Amino acid sequence: MTDLVETVAWLVDIPSVTGGEAALRNAIADRLGGMPQQAVADSLVVGDPAEGVVLLAGHLDTVPLQGHVGATVTEDRVHGLGATDMKGGLAVMIHLVETLGPEGLACVFYAGEEGPLAGNQLGPVLESAPWLASASAGIVLEPTDRVVEAGCQGVINADVTFFGEPAHSARPWLGDNAVDKAGEFLTQMRGLQPELHVVGGLEFREVITVTTAHGGVARNVVPSEFVMNVNYRFAPDRAIGDATARLGEVCAAADRIVVTDVAPAGAVDISHPMFQALIQRSGSAVVGKQGWTDVAQLGAAGVPAVNFGPGEPSMAHKPGESVRISDLTWAYDSLLGILR
Repeated sequence: MTDLVETVAWLVDIPSVTGGEAALRNAIADRLGGMPQQAVADSLVVGDPAEGVVLLAGHLDTVPLQGHVGATVTEDRVHGLGATDMKGGLAVMIHLVETLGPEGLACVFYAGEEGPLAGNQLGPVLESAPWLASASAGIVLEPTDRVVEAGCQGVINADVTFFGEPAHSARPWLGDNAVDKAGEFLTQMRGLQPELHVVGGLEFREVITVTTAHGGVARNVVPSEFVMNVNYRFAPDRAIGDATARLGEVCAAADRIVVTDVAPAGAVDISHPMFQALIQRSGSAVVGKQGWTDVAQLGAAGVPAVNFGPGEPSMAHKPGESVRISDLTWAYDSLLGILR
C-alpha cells in the first residue's frame, strides 16, 4: 500500500486552488473507486450511506500558489502548497478508509473552504446526502499541531467605507480626502487588543482586523472614497446578531458598514465518548480553535465535531508550507485506534 508520505506528495502535486478542485476530486474518486461514492459539484463523499457513521471531513482546496510548484520530501517533512492545510489531513482520511473499509465510515472531501461561506460546498454536500446529518460524530482533519481543538470562532467580513469629496491634488482644500478622514479609525484599530472569552473552560481570543484597503482613482485626484475589509473573529459565546452589533460599535466612525460574509461559530463540546477516546489515545491537550472551521457547519447540522489533524496551523497559507511526517503517523495511528 502507498505510504502516507507518498500520498501527501501525490495530493500536493495535483493543483486544487479554490475553484479548481475537480481534478483532485476525480483523482481521489479513481483511487477509492471500489467504494460507495457520491459526487456533489466538485466534492466527493466516500463511505457507508447509513445512519450513525463516523464522519471524517477535509477540504480539497488550497490558497493560491506562493512558492515552488509541487511536493518535495525531506528527512522529516513534506513540503508544498496545501501540505499542512490540508492535504496531510486528506491523506490520513484516504489511508483510514483504505485500511478500515467504508462500513461505518463517511469521508467527505469537499471544495470551496478557503473562500467565502457561500462557496463552501460542505453545505450542499450535507443537503445532497442527508444521511450524513445522522452521523454519530464528526472529525474535521484541519491541522491542529498535536492537540484536539474544540469549537471554532465565527467570522464576519464587512466593507467599512469613509466618504470624502474629490478635488485636484494640487488644491486639496477644495475637497475632502477620504483616506485622511479614516486616519483616526485606523489608529484606533492598531491599538485594539484581543478580547479574551472563556467558553466551556477553553480560551478564545476575539480579534478585529483590517485586512484589505483601497481608495482613489488617480494619483492627482483627492480620493472621495476609502473602503476597507474588516475581519472579525468572534467567540462561540456570541450569536451572529450580537457579533454584528459589536462590529458596528467598533466601526461606528465610518460613513457606511456593509456586512459581506458571515459564518457562525462552532459549539464547544468534547463530551462525546469518541472525542474522549481520541484525547486519551492521542495524548492530546484540548484547546479552543482560534479560527473558523467546518466544525461550525457540522454542529449546525446536528453532528458533534472536533478539529484533529496533522500539521501546524502556523504553517498554513505560507510560501514555505510543510507538514511534519511524524504528525501524519500520529494522526493516522490515533484515529485508527479509536475507529477500530
